[in-house]
Order: sequence, then structure tokens, then C-alpha cells
Amino acid sequence: MESGKIPNKFLGVRNNKIYMDLKLIIREHALQFLPAKSLFKFRGVCRDWKLIISTPFFAHNQSLSFRSLSGLFLQTPGTPSTFVSLDPNSAGIPDPALKFLPAPTNILASSNGLLCCQALSGDRAYYICNPVTSQFKKLPKPSFDHGRDPAVVLIFNPSLLNFVAEFTLVCAFRSADFDDGTEFEIYSSKTDTWTVSGEINFAAKKLVPKSGVTVNDCAYWQTYNGGILAFDLVKNRSQVIHGCHYGGAGCLGEMNGKLCNGHVNGHTMIVSVISNIYSNTMQMSSHARLWDDKVRIQLSNEVFDGSVNDDLFSVLHVESDFALVLGRRNVYRFDLKTKEIKFVVEAAQFDRKGKGIPYVNSLVAL
Repeated sequence: MESGKIPNKFLGVRNNKIYMDLKLIIREHALQFLPAKSLFKFRGVCRDWKLIISTPFFAHNQSLSFRSLSGLFLQTPGTPSTFVSLDPNSAGIPDPALKFLPAPTNILASSNGLLCCQALSGDRAYYICNPVTSQFKKLPKPSFDHGRDPAVVLIFNPSLLNFVAEFTLVCAFRSADFDDGTEFEIYSSKTDTWTVSGEINFAAKKLVPKSGVTVNDCAYWQTYNGGILAFDLVKNRSQVIHGCHYGGAGCLGEMNGKLCNGHVNGHTMIVSVISNIYSNTMQMSSHARLWDDKVRIQLSNEVFDGSVNDDLFSVLHVESDFALVLGRRNVYRFDLKTKEIKFVVEAAQFDRKGKGIPYVNSLVAL
């Protein structure tokens, strides 16, 4: 045998070992970072992969590992919901209209793969579901009537030790007993019960449905008069935050662990981050700023597409890395780090007066 050469009979063994090692690495590590639609395709690779992807343990790991936004649920009043995927080849929903639910519903909120929906008729029951697996849970009837278009926030943070999803639903609703009052009722899956908070907020006025987000144990909703209602679940206290002028087309989100707001002003898309939630309660002589503009991106001529004002633009979603902006004809993805703008999808199916519900393509089990 010549020095430095490997006999052919050993090359096949080595290549096969490399292939098996690579297959094992992909199966044990890489697969769990993929969206659900891709995983359903990979079940056809071989019998081993099908068995692995079908196990509850794998589904649990995927729900822990995959957190990327996959798309938006859209719904106009009285019509079935649709799903707009940011990558139709890898992320999708088998039944975007959610026909597996017992009744037609209105999608209200989402969190890490789970959706909160409310029945359109009857007792208007709440359902928590995973649209990928068609699993759902009907919640018990709350103590108060939350109305036909309640402002809710769904909080679900996958946990390594909990194979069954534990979630919280926070609903802010108009008080029937106190004029101009907003009350709060909280559902916990741990106890399967609703709890009415003793907190009542008289400054929020009317809340914008489907505008809610949660950041660090605080729920936030936009109000129609330009403020933001904050409810601290730990302290059981609420306040109205002012100073962020988003008009009717802004969007709340989370940027690096802080509440942020994305909006279009003139020819600029701006993302502002809250810097001091208590500055609006300080004395008038205080120079503390409530909001800091972190990102400013100029809209290109392609994005503006002949629009004469910014009323035709709205921010559909904003987070640490990117924002989705609805333009006159299309939806665009704004990279907040590189400031690159990319076309996503045509905007014909978007309701400009509505809100898109962000969704993560997860296998989380209920």
C-alpha cells in the first residue's frame, strides 16, 4: 500500500460512517430548529426520521428551539381566517380557516405557536389551539362578559420541564359596573380557572383589539386615543403610557427585552423603544425621555409606489431584528440591522383597518 493512501475497501466504510454521523447530527440537532411544515416533509425521508419527528419528545424540543416568525394570520369580520407565510416552502398551515374548531371563531392573539380564538356566536367561548396539529382546548366561561371584540394577550413561554403547554390569557374589557373603567380577568392553565383582578383603569378608554403584546410579565395594548395601556401581572397594577405618536397604523412589539413601537412617519419607518416607563409620571421639569428612536429607515421609491401620504402605510409586526410594513400594494420586510428592504407578498388580501396576528410554526402540544 502506497504511503498516504487509503484502500478502496476502507473508503466505503469511512464514507458510510461520515454519512451516518451527519444523519445523526441532523436528526438529533438540526431538525428541531425547523418550522413544522418542513418537518412534515422530512418525515418522508426515511422511516427513522418519521418516527423521530412524530414523537412527543421531539415536538417538545422543537417548540423550545424554533421561535422564528413564520407568518401572519389575517381575518376580516365575519370571514374565515387566512395565513400569509413569510416562506411558503418551509412554513405553512394545513387548515388556515381553523375548521377543526367546534365553531367559527375570531383569532385574537398568539404566542409561540398557540392561537387564542373566540367563538363568533353562542357563549363566545375562548379556544386555545395549535393550527398545525389541530389540537385545541376550550376554556371555561369567564366571570364577566368580555364583549364581542375583547383585547387579550396570550402568554406562553415553552419550558424544558413542562411537556404540556402552560399558558396565561389576560383580557382587558370594558367594565359593566364602572363608567369608563377597564377591568382585567386572567386565565391560568395551571389551575384551569379565571381570576378577576381588583385593578380598574379609568384612563385607557377604548382599546385597539388584537394590538396586545407582552414584555417581561407586563401586558400592553394600544388605545384609540394614542396611549398604551400597561398591566403588570406581578404587581397587579395598570397605567396608561403616552408619548408615542403612532396614529392608527403603529404596532407594538418587543426589542431586546423592551417594549417597542413601529410606525411610519412621512417617508421614514421608525422603531422607538421605551426607555423609562415612569417618566410620564414625573414632574414637568423632568428631562427624562419616555421613548428613544432606535431605528430609522427611509422608504424607497419602490415601497412608496406613488403614495402621496403615509396614511397608506402600517407596521404589521416589529421585533428585535425586523419589521413587516404594509405599503400601498405590497408587504415588505425591513431588516432593522442592515436596513435592507425586501418584498414579501402582495397586499391585496390585507385589511388595512385590521391587525395581523403573528404566528410561529410550532409543534407545541396542548
